[in-house]
Parts: sequence; structure tokens; C-alpha cells
Amino acid sequence: MTPYKDLSREELLQEKESLEKQFAEVKAKGLKLDMSRGKPSAAQLDLAMGMMDVLNSSTDLKCREGVDCRNYGVLDGIREAKELLADMTEVSPDNIIIYGNSSLNIMYDTVARSMTHGVMGSTPWCKLDKVKFLCPVPGYDRHFKITEHFGIEMVNIPMHADGPDMDMVEEYVNNDPAVKGIWCVPKYSNPQGITYSDETVRRFARLKPAAEDFRIYWDNAYGIHHLYEDKQDNLVEILMECKKEGRPDMVYKFCSTSKVSFPGSGVAAIGASKANLEDIKKQMKIQTIGHDKLNQLRHVRFFGDIHGMVLHMRKHADILRPKFETVLDGLKTELGGLEIGSWIEPRGGYFISFDALPGCAKAIVAKAKEAGLVMTDAGATFPYGKDPLDSNIRIAPSYPTPEELKVATEIFVLSVKLVSIDKILLEK
Repeated sequence: MTPYKDLSREELLQEKESLEKQFAEVKAKGLKLDMSRGKPSAAQLDLAMGMMDVLNSSTDLKCREGVDCRNYGVLDGIREAKELLADMTEVSPDNIIIYGNSSLNIMYDTVARSMTHGVMGSTPWCKLDKVKFLCPVPGYDRHFKITEHFGIEMVNIPMHADGPDMDMVEEYVNNDPAVKGIWCVPKYSNPQGITYSDETVRRFARLKPAAEDFRIYWDNAYGIHHLYEDKQDNLVEILMECKKEGRPDMVYKFCSTSKVSFPGSGVAAIGASKANLEDIKKQMKIQTIGHDKLNQLRHVRFFGDIHGMVLHMRKHADILRPKFETVLDGLKTELGGLEIGSWIEPRGGYFISFDALPGCAKAIVAKAKEAGLVMTDAGATFPYGKDPLDSNIRIAPSYPTPEELKVATEIFVLSVKLVSIDKILLEK
């Protein structure tokens, strides 16, 4: 296909007229399609329905160590749940605390605790003149909302094919004591699907923070969310790398089963050094008597072990893979060669990241909405909702049916073409 920028004004106007007719036809259907968030589909949720049957009124509800899971106790999680999520996140069961249903909740708590009580004896952040967080962009909007909520200054760090710009990360972390953390989605990142390279992870472990209470917020949300059996990304284990470098306390590792079992009813955990965990437990002892042990038991008995979880995730992949391929094929077929957008083909995770021509993202999302397609707000993948280039759009293929996805992709590419033509016409 001829790049749009190489077409004459007359050719562009002719193309626009044809596209507007197609857009009007789709719009007339009165569709209501949602690609706004990475929600599992009903078919994915059905995969875990057996979990509802593993516990009943006649089940032995004691965990392996003999604790009655119906009662109080076991602040940091039953042993078998620790083992399951430790294997999931590749740490020792001794380096993990089991929480409730949400890793986002743990991250919020971790920032809140640092604000009010400091980190392992350091000055509470609320008593400091300035606190900064590094934010690889594009990134996860809910991470940025947490730090924005607490008034923490966020600094954009560009993402490259191998992870965040580590030259910038090292410059900030090693020289500015106000930098207290960095948000990371290190495997199949949200939204680009990038996995940090071995060297990137090792450079993280070799950081020499100017702040003693600096922490890497390592949100390994998609650690086992592969799309392909024969094409899987591997990630170096950060906790061990930090330990090797003599900085075992520098990282908090977060995980959950939210997109493995049931979102909102899963099990979440934090992995960290023993010193960090002891610091966290001081607050937990006041905050709670213990999280939902019946839910922990339910997950363990349903999955059995990490091998059961891996087999379960293959079923998720079988549902997700065709959806991703539908969107990617549509982008390739309709936009390939036009030079009005670029995208990454992920091997896992929940999103496809699309970069439109600068200044077009908001208009494309608004145009798609006209035809009944709701997408993530343009700019959401940047702190404060401000994409400096107004270019990045997050596509979430998981929730719609395959049939809906085909139509959603058609609406999206039409929107990209129409908005891009308007921009190029203005510049001609």
C-alpha cells in the first residue's frame, strides 16, 4: 500500500470520502463494543468454575499445618498457598506474604505505609519536601493513579524494546535522593507486551540508590500469561539478582491470580527480602487478623501446584491467542504500509500498544466511540493522563467475543485512517 503521506491532496480526499461511507455504515448498526480494559471474557472465567466445587460443607477445611481455615489466624498466609504463589512468582515460600484478592491493593498499601511510617526505619515520605517516582511510559494507568493520589511527583522514563531507558533510570536513582521508587511491569508489559532483557534486570540489581529507602515496585502481573507454547519470553528473577549484588532489600515483587482464576476473588502476594517482610508485618498485625484462608485453600486445592496452574493458563492462551491474532491481522492488513501507525506483536499479557501519528490518539479514540467502540482513554498510559505526543493507544482484545473483535478492529482501523488523513491534509 502507498503511504498516505505520498498521496496527493486529491487522492487523500477521494480516500477519505470512501472511508466516511464505510464508517457511516458501521455507525448505523448502533453497536456497543468495549475494548477499554483488560477484562477476562466469560469463556475465561468459565475455566475456573470448578474452583466453586472444591470446598463444601463436608470438606476438611484444615490446611496442611492443621489450622482451621474457617477461623482467625495465620497472618501471612497458609503454607501451601505460599508455596503455590512463590512458584508462580519464582521466589522462596519464605520470601512471600499472602494478602487478599488484589495486588493493586498491596501496592497502594505499600506506598501508603511508606508515606506515613517510612521504609524500614527511614523518614516517612510525608515529612519530606519532595518524593519522586520513576514511571516507564507507556505504562499501567492504575500504578500512576496511586502515586498521583499521594502527591508524589512522577517522572516519565521512555520504554525501549528491552525495557525502560536504564541510562535515565541510573542517572535518577543513583543521584537524586528524592527518587524513592520505580513502577515496573517487567514481563509482557502493560500496554506494550515488552519483557525486560537479562541485562536490563541486572542493571536494576546493580543500582546504587542515593535514597536508602528506594524500592523497585516489580509488578509481575503477567508472569505466566503466555499466548504461545513455542514462543515464550523469559525474565531473569530480580530478587535473586539483587541479593547477588548485596542489595536484597531493594525490590518488592507483586503478583496475583486475578487473571488466572477470578478477578476480584483471586489471591495476591508480595515477595521481598525477610527484612522487608518483617517491616510489612508490623503494619499488617494492626491492619488485619489475617486474609481469607478459605479462598487460599480453594485455590491450592483447585490448582494443586504450579504445574496445574501452567496447564490452566494454556487454556487461557487458547482463548486469547485467536483474539490477539484477529486484531493484529486487521492492523497488518488494513494499516500495513500506510505509515500512519505502528504496533508491537506481544507474546503474552493482555494488551496491544498502538502508536498513531503524533497528535492523533485522542481524536482516534473519540472517532471510534462515535461508532460504538469504547477504548481506554488516550493518555491513560502516561502519568497525569498526559501523553506528550498524543500518540499511544492501548488495545485490550480479551473481553469482546471473536465476532465482536472483528467489528471492533474494523472500527478502529477506519478511525485511524480518517483521523490520519485529516492530519496529513492539514500539513499539505
